[in-house]
Amino acid sequence: MSSLSPFLEAASGQEPRHTPVWFMRQAGRSLPEYRALRGEGSILEAIKTPEIAAEVTLQPVRRYGVDAAILFSDIVVPVAAIGFGIDVIPGRGPVAEHPFTSRSDLTRLRPLEVDQDIPYVIETVRHVAAELNAQDTTLIGFAGAPFTVASYLVEGGPSRTFTKVKALMYQDPELWDDLVAVLADLSISFLRAQINAGAQALQLFDSWAGALSPNEYARFALPATKHVLESVSDLKVPRILFGVGTGELLGQMATSGADVVGVDWRVPLDEATQRIGNHPLQGNLDPALCFAPVDALEDATRDILRRGAKAPGHIFNLGHGVLPETDPDMLKRVVDLVHNEGRTLAKEAQ
Repeated sequence: MSSLSPFLEAASGQEPRHTPVWFMRQAGRSLPEYRALRGEGSILEAIKTPEIAAEVTLQPVRRYGVDAAILFSDIVVPVAAIGFGIDVIPGRGPVAEHPFTSRSDLTRLRPLEVDQDIPYVIETVRHVAAELNAQDTTLIGFAGAPFTVASYLVEGGPSRTFTKVKALMYQDPELWDDLVAVLADLSISFLRAQINAGAQALQLFDSWAGALSPNEYARFALPATKHVLESVSDLKVPRILFGVGTGELLGQMATSGADVVGVDWRVPLDEATQRIGNHPLQGNLDPALCFAPVDALEDATRDILRRGAKAPGHIFNLGHGVLPETDPDMLKRVVDLVHNEGRTLAKEAQ
């Protein structure tokens, strides 16, 4: 029997003991125990308190029995830690007080000094890794892909149109390249710190890459993403790449150096396998279906398990993050179904 956890078995293309499952944003506002612990205020302040961050990371493992915990953190932690001037506003997301507008702003993005800038992250990872060490549960570290982090810095906050980002990319492509190169180095340092502290896998979130055309992605995003993923290849842990609305980019994402490609709910997993090729997949239940009748939710879960069987490996997840209003009991139903029926359904579909 493999000594790997079910998550690591699936991520490496091995047949797992059971189909592994975890949820993006599983540690958060949908859990009453999270709300009781966190209260109000900036998520960045909670992240700076290792006791809180570790407990929040572990809460969904205890409640749901998921196969992976993802570190309670945020993709803007590195740029916040070096003093760029960004905060995560409740109900809105990351907001930069003074957005990135010109070459002079590169001086605001110094290298990350791990021991000085993010000691709280290291302490949190060590605490959680020690807690999970006796379990078959994988700890996932993560960072933001350069394009997505750059989008927050340039736009000044979340955007639906990415007009400032695209204006900069086309008006001054050299400056854009310099910006994402600096952000790539920040993400590399952030990921290496988490893995060295005990995380066993990593996920690179390129949440907003779906705003780009395939040509734009190839020119303005993929090279920096490749640099991040290739620069941590020596750590010998599974590397997951995920984006929203990236159905037309899946083939390119498969060339990034990622071991596992995350798929949102818009592309069926069997179709995604045709676009991606010989890569394990992660996904891809529509988060909104957690509000549907139980029968519909369970039918959709079974359908995804059957389609995921076409890939070399399948890690069950949502196609994006858990919505804040989600009933935790519905997620527990999904976990139990995946664990109890996943391998049987996959074998029937193969």
